Amino acid sequence: MSNDENVGEKLTAPPDFDGPTSNRRMTDVLCTLLLLGMWISMTGLGIYGMQNGDYRLILYPLDYDGNVCGTDKGDIDMTDYPYLYYVNDYSGGVCVRECPKLEGLADPYTLVTYDGLFHVNGSFVTEEDIDMADYSTSNNTLDCTESLCYPDGNPESSYNSFGVMQGNGFAYYALDTYQVFWRCVFTDEGTEKLNPIVNPNGDRFKEDVIDMATQNENIKEGYDVWHNLFGDMWTSRFFILALGFGAPIVVGFFYTFMLRVPGVLPIMVWFSVFATIGIVFAGAWYAGDQATKWKTADPITQTESEINIATYSSYALYAVGGLLVLLFLFMRKRIQLAMGCVKEASKAILKMPLIIMFPVLQGLGFMVFMIAWTVYAVNIASMGEFSTNVFAAGNLQITVRSFEFSDFVKKCGWYMLFCFFWSGQFILALGEIIFAMAVAKWYFAREKSKIGSLTVISSITTSMWYHSGTAAFGSLIIAIIKMIRSFIAYLQKKADEMDSSIAKAILCCCQCMFFCLEKCMKFINSEFCQYCNSYILCA
Repeated sequence: MSNDENVGEKLTAPPDFDGPTSNRRMTDVLCTLLLLGMWISMTGLGIYGMQNGDYRLILYPLDYDGNVCGTDKGDIDMTDYPYLYYVNDYSGGVCVRECPKLEGLADPYTLVTYDGLFHVNGSFVTEEDIDMADYSTSNNTLDCTESLCYPDGNPESSYNSFGVMQGNGFAYYALDTYQVFWRCVFTDEGTEKLNPIVNPNGDRFKEDVIDMATQNENIKEGYDVWHNLFGDMWTSRFFILALGFGAPIVVGFFYTFMLRVPGVLPIMVWFSVFATIGIVFAGAWYAGDQATKWKTADPITQTESEINIATYSSYALYAVGGLLVLLFLFMRKRIQLAMGCVKEASKAILKMPLIIMFPVLQGLGFMVFMIAWTVYAVNIASMGEFSTNVFAAGNLQITVRSFEFSDFVKKCGWYMLFCFFWSGQFILALGEIIFAMAVAKWYFAREKSKIGSLTVISSITTSMWYHSGTAAFGSLIIAIIKMIRSFIAYLQKKADEMDSSIAKAILCCCQCMFFCLEKCMKFINSEFCQYCNSYILCA
């Protein structure tokens, strides 16, 4: 009997066949309930923190005398003075009712001191322009006199006087400001107007005025790096937002459309591969050629070490190029497979254009959580016992805030950290499931014409209703590992304080082990959520 005789009729699905979706059920319901319970308890703790704490103790600035601006915490009631006007580079300042807006931008003949405004001839700023709190009852006030703060009535002498001390004293000039988190920050226009008057030489003036805590060399170096990296970015922030958000979307759609054109994707991929290999070999040839020219030059202008470096660099680049060629030969089928995946992905995106906006929606969801979490965390942290510490800095005293936390508040802090880890990982995991489900629906659809942006919306609702538990379960595992790593990091800090080499070595190994475990679990969760959950259960 032939094999053909053993083959029955071809199986065909009935017209009303809807796959396994008719029997779909919610997965890991217990984990979903635990996640909801975690959010409810987090909200309860946040409300408790709002009722028993005061976020202003954390966020509002502290003046030179140890009073929290905008509150009654301190020796002086500053409820009506929520803003801090900086007086020196040690972050010492005075509480004011409003951050001053000066039409003249800068008044070098008016000084803001620890005990009110000090005027000399030519001043135009009044107490109405800078409404400062009354520090007359404080024991730490320092008064300005002409000899201390404005000798000879000369602005340049004032800048180098004992009271101003180039921004390190107990008095500074009245400048135009803008408000950032209840801090009055000097405007660039004001400092630029003040500079030629009080410090014609201009040495270090801008640094002394802008940064209010740069006496430590490490902090100053950090500020310089930050300013060099991000100063221009802040100035051009609106252009970056337009070109960095709008333009990539347009270019991305055009790119995905072009990938569907026959021959475009292979040309781009193979050109990139061969161009990379060619550039490496070209660099190797150039380095070797330069080494030969330097070696045969008469007279020799390069040192022997420079010639050797160029020669060895040429050898190294030739070796890298050879490895790239071997890698290409062994990976060529994988590259072709990846090209096929990219081509199919471009088709999916063009069919479901809303999917390209899904990361934005995911980011908005995380932002909503972070706003609530931050509000709760700040209020809980403010339940600690507030106090101030005083340190000497030159001829001044610097006041800083400190908190002593009870065991209950510490436990709340650890729990809030766990909520942050679990919620963040849950949002990421749910996003992977939604994305995989949308692509699976498109890939296995019999009629591709029915696929569109509504498919993405249906994938969002279906995933959130049926598969939130799967995302919650996988993210819970990652959150637990992250909590263990955080506790190990806490122990590492304690080991550093104890200067225990053995403990530091053991904890470092533990941290490394759990880091690897976290990466493995993330990979397993991602693969399970995408393939098992979305492709099998949802397709």
